[in-house]
Amino acid sequence: MVVKTQSKGRCLTGLNVGVSNVRRYFPKQVAVIELQLDHLQIQCGLSPDFWQDQPEIHDARLCAWLESKNFHARPDRFPIPMAMIPAGNNSFKLQPVSLNPLARTRQASKTAA
Repeated sequence: MVVKTQSKGRCLTGLNVGVSNVRRYFPKQVAVIELQLDHLQIQCGLSPDFWQDQPEIHDARLCAWLESKNFHARPDRFPIPMAMIPAGNNSFKLQPVSLNPLARTRQASKTAA
């Protein structure tokens, strides 16, 4: 599923999962999910509002990881799409999404040359 970073002020605060993703991937009885952030695994609590009108995941470690990936350096501060890939029971791997697969192919070709 594709989710987006969420920014409030000058720092990234978490992820906006989206209402349709919540309905599809998150059973209401789940209070905690696991996120795999590169080599780091964290557990994030889901508030009751997650299933209502605020499909957001907030955690200080998640925020620090997003910031460490230099997502905060973007001058436009628009939300950045991220892939949240199911990786087990209530577990997801989080990674950046490339919206332009040709750019990635071209970059790999330059590196190989």
